[in-house]
Amino acid sequence: MSMGKTFCIHFPGGRHRAISLRSHGLIMRKISRHALLLFAAPLTALGAQPSTGPVIKSGGAVFDVPNPGFQAPADHEYKVVFEIARGVEIPAAGSAAPNVQLAPNEQLNSMARFLNMHARAGVPRERVQLAAVVHGTAGKDLLDDATFRARYGTDNPSGPLIRELLDAGVRIVLCGQTSMGRDVPYDKVIPGVQLALSAMTAMSVLQAEGYRLNPW
Repeated sequence: MSMGKTFCIHFPGGRHRAISLRSHGLIMRKISRHALLLFAAPLTALGAQPSTGPVIKSGGAVFDVPNPGFQAPADHEYKVVFEIARGVEIPAAGSAAPNVQLAPNEQLNSMARFLNMHARAGVPRERVQLAAVVHGTAGKDLLDDATFRARYGTDNPSGPLIRELLDAGVRIVLCGQTSMGRDVPYDKVIPGVQLALSAMTAMSVLQAEGYRLNPW
């Protein structure tokens, strides 16, 4: 509220500060400085930053969550299948310019996050089994670096992540219909990726094997 030629600004905890009105108007720098401090304080107090590991280092950054009320049981079997249908967007109508830094496939990164966060929560590695069924525009994200570079002018941004996921025991299955219909030859994909008759076939078989579909 205003008090004659003085403004009284109230702060949390009952503190207040009076700022005088001068001949050239209120000194806005003081108000701006205090406002910035008020808005920045909660962010500084949190100080949380996501980080990768311990399972996947090339992606899958997560936050540590202290004492969650909803626990992640260490004896639970986390057997999950991810449907990956949306590929990395290539700029300039399908041709990446040299030196453009593309991000890895977001859904593959979610799989890395799943592995990392549960490992940090104390879930034994053998209790987490993941599979990915890849189809649609995501098929090209499985191409090896040489093929990807020849088509788009840069290495496959998802390559390091895919190789780490495969090394961690993740099953990555390419839809055969996508392979044939979208020019993703199986002999040009990253070694270790499996080829199925179709994404529908793979999804049906994996769910029958006990994998539960992750909706994100």
